[in-house]
Amino acid sequence: MSKPSRILPLQVLDTLNPFKVKKQRIMNYNPATGPSTRKPAEHIRISIFDYDAPQCQEVTTDNVEVIFKHINNKRTVWVNIDGINPTAVHEICMRLGVHYLLEDDIMSVGQRAKMDEIGDHLFCLLPMIYFNKESSTIEQEQISIVLGKHFVISFQEDPIRDVFDPVRERLRIERSRIRNAGADYLCYSLLDTIVDSYFNIMEKLGEKIELMEDLVQHQPGPRTQARINFLRRELLLFKRAIVPVRELINGFLKSESDLLEERTTKYFKDIYDHIIQATDLSENYRDVVNNLQDQYNTQINLKMNEIMKVLAVVTTLMAPLTFVAGIYGMNFDNMPEIHTQNGYFITLAVMFVMLVGMIYLFKRRNWF
Repeated sequence: MSKPSRILPLQVLDTLNPFKVKKQRIMNYNPATGPSTRKPAEHIRISIFDYDAPQCQEVTTDNVEVIFKHINNKRTVWVNIDGINPTAVHEICMRLGVHYLLEDDIMSVGQRAKMDEIGDHLFCLLPMIYFNKESSTIEQEQISIVLGKHFVISFQEDPIRDVFDPVRERLRIERSRIRNAGADYLCYSLLDTIVDSYFNIMEKLGEKIELMEDLVQHQPGPRTQARINFLRRELLLFKRAIVPVRELINGFLKSESDLLEERTTKYFKDIYDHIIQATDLSENYRDVVNNLQDQYNTQINLKMNEIMKVLAVVTTLMAPLTFVAGIYGMNFDNMPEIHTQNGYFITLAVMFVMLVGMIYLFKRRNWF
């Protein structure tokens, strides 16, 4: 089973990782006409929901042939395929008449979120994003959705981290809204669930930002600086992943395909509003993190000023004492006080009085 890809732009090893994540960061880029770089899944899992208003049949299998036994009926069918295998993808696309360009998009990796309308199918591709609690990093996998007449097929890479459970629960409820609607409403429900999951990621990032605010105030240092840079990069890459989703949803709003009922358009408008809100929120979070960087610099400067202030006070206090000690440390035979019996103790007393006097003066002026 292929692993979710990191949405990080450079092929470098992160040597200064405050969360001790030891993994290589790879740019997600795949030429539109180039060969797929995806590692084929050894095993696939196919879950099928064949339903209408009064009844719902749920099937789990690894046999592609089972799909076609359900799609040919008059009921709505959702086929979710976990694991991208070239042979299985090609057979499904060939049997259902899905254009080969869409097949290439399903097999590709690192694609920008998009929506296409080719032939009798609507196709969309977008990131499904997760928050790795162990490493405090953002991870993603690419999910592809094909909408046809009376069916929806979704392709995803990892079956373990799936956000579609709310859709499955609603499908199991008899005569629920999703059971009474068609395939276009099912497609909307899948997209809406994915977009709503973005807000869960934003919530986790918000918690990290709150933690960083406390660290900047109480523990400014190189490690805190590394955490700020790490968080800023995660927010940048998260925004880069979700911004194209707005164009994807807008494609559904502008589409005149017969696969989309007019009454479903308002639901896609709701997703469009949500993705705009998520984009604005990610931009606000980036501004907050940039402000944290400014606060960190301010704290470091204040700390440095305090250190310089202490050093300046110590230097000022010691300067007169050093001056007196330097005068009486000169090697001249003819010095008036050189043979004074109590000269040593008198000099120490004068130096002590000077030190106490200067400390009193500095305190009066609130210099420290």
